[in-house]
Amino acid sequence: MNHSALAAFLKSRRDRIRPSDVGLPTGPRRRVPGLRREEVAHLAGLSADYYTELERGRGAQPSAQVLAALARALRLNGDERDHLFHLADRPVPPAAHGPTAHVQPGLLGLLDQLTTTPAQVITDLHETLVQNPPAVALLGRPPASRGPRASFVHRWFTDPEARTIYPPEDHPHHSRVFVADLQAVAARRGSDSEVSRMVTALRARSPEFATLWDTHDVALRRTDHKRIVHPALGVIELDCHSLFSEDGRQRLLWFSAPPGTEGATQLSLLSVIGTQDMTPSTPA
Repeated sequence: MNHSALAAFLKSRRDRIRPSDVGLPTGPRRRVPGLRREEVAHLAGLSADYYTELERGRGAQPSAQVLAALARALRLNGDERDHLFHLADRPVPPAAHGPTAHVQPGLLGLLDQLTTTPAQVITDLHETLVQNPPAVALLGRPPASRGPRASFVHRWFTDPEARTIYPPEDHPHHSRVFVADLQAVAARRGSDSEVSRMVTALRARSPEFATLWDTHDVALRRTDHKRIVHPALGVIELDCHSLFSEDGRQRLLWFSAPPGTEGATQLSLLSVIGTQDMTPSTPA
């Protein structure tokens, strides 16, 4: 691992980003041309001390997940992201999906602009890649899982705890929507082993999934009306919207409520409540 080259690369990428590019205030006393170290650490979900060690070349060994988070925080393009992994002597993971996926720049740019409404980028298998603070406050952070459990669809049919985010009477609707969406994704991907393994595993573990899969209903989820159970605010009625990347492998989800509704009032309270006592499973 080339510690000094990694440190220099991180600093050069940090220096080029304006705070406004990532939804941060500029402030009157900014002495650096780009982001501060602590701001990069915050955006990547790291401690400021750990990021400082990386940028000083002190010998930290970042994992693939840390590198992926830094690539998102520093808004690296595909080539820059691959270079970051090479400098850290880590295998470059697939770009489109999984917990180390490289978020599509267009979706990430839009997410940066959504500062007051919950929004997140997920894969087509409903793996959460990045969230803005209102989304964390509304939904909580996803579990730090790899493999099938990184997918909320997989957890929905295998882990009862994942379903507590929605009222029980809404569960049949969400089950149908998830399966129909997965049918569409499977068709789009063709003979994809990742989807095949997930479908095989879910058919074996969940009779509900197997029954719904055999209906062959197909529908990508573009919009949906949701009732989300929040531990402090109760049930929040929201509309969920989806914007797909060009290749269909990633989606930007955002939540809204009509002005003047109780849902709109509850959304405005999220910034006050923050992320305390959030539920652990994030719907996607």
